[in-house]
Amino acid sequence: MAILLGNRVSIRGFSTVAAALLMACGSSALPDPAAPEGSASPQPSSSGPSTAPTNTAPAPEPKDASVVDAAPPPKVLKFVAMGDTGKGNEGQRKVADAVDAKCKASGCDFVQLLGDNIYDSGVDSVDDPLLQSRFEQPYAKINLPFWIVLGNHDYGGNGAGTSFGKGQNEVDYTAKSTKWKLPSNFWHRTQEHVEMIGLDTNLIMFSQDQPQRTQVPQWIAAATSTWKLAFGHHPYLSNGPHGNAGRYEGIPGIPIVSGGSVKSFMDAHICGKVDFYICGHDHSTQWLEDNCGGTELIVAGAGAEGTELSSRNKSFFQTNVGSFVYIVIEGKRFTGELIDETGKVLYTRTIQKP
Repeated sequence: MAILLGNRVSIRGFSTVAAALLMACGSSALPDPAAPEGSASPQPSSSGPSTAPTNTAPAPEPKDASVVDAAPPPKVLKFVAMGDTGKGNEGQRKVADAVDAKCKASGCDFVQLLGDNIYDSGVDSVDDPLLQSRFEQPYAKINLPFWIVLGNHDYGGNGAGTSFGKGQNEVDYTAKSTKWKLPSNFWHRTQEHVEMIGLDTNLIMFSQDQPQRTQVPQWIAAATSTWKLAFGHHPYLSNGPHGNAGRYEGIPGIPIVSGGSVKSFMDAHICGKVDFYICGHDHSTQWLEDNCGGTELIVAGAGAEGTELSSRNKSFFQTNVGSFVYIVIEGKRFTGELIDETGKVLYTRTIQKP
């Protein structure tokens, strides 16, 4: 006997006749004679959609509106700035050791030298032994790029700066050294989110600066980086013996001596147009409170020795011990540490952009 229960079939004493009757009644659910009593294999209906299971993945749960995607980490640039280094003396070696220790402990992307790289009168060729004794050997342990700007001593004349072809020897040394980076007597480059401009202030002193007066404003105008920094040798303001541009050595009115050309260049092309101007020339480390058109001013010329300081300009901090500046630019935050030759942090200041 066959009992139809919805689309399930129970068969007892199944026979050919019963099967025929079921077929005649239109049933497509024939039981498996080997199946146990009271069970049957379900079959899809021919008159409706299939009910067979599928492999469709479940719909994703709605995103929690309170969860915010994490912002990418800010860009970071770390470097050392120091100038007037090329003495080959014990002071240079002490500062070099402190730079090496700081970079190993905290990280550095490069070192920026600020002119007077080789005392007393620059070099005569790319094979001049002074490049070994006053650059390669003192910094042998620091395996980083050293970016360079030129100072008055690099242009000869025992600091008079009047051997104008001599600076090219230091430019040419870039092709020979694995560390020394001076692609031209003045340059610009971008690293991470920072635009950097290297000036040749010795040629500016002597008003041989028309290429810089043309190109530097173009570079600054085209820059889209978060930060803009300019590096040079001669200061705009300084509490050291050389003093302020326009009154160098306390002598106003004679541009070649007083730095009047440096002041006019800075007023026209740097002040208020970059975030920082960092230089050397005076052998001290100063973070000036006075600025030029909002441009922060740092003197970092104590890379080998120190000279006396005055208080002619307001400063946040200044020292004439052997020292350097360690700079970290993280996103919109600039932090500078003034560090002495023993590795002691003497002063720290942070500037945050909105």
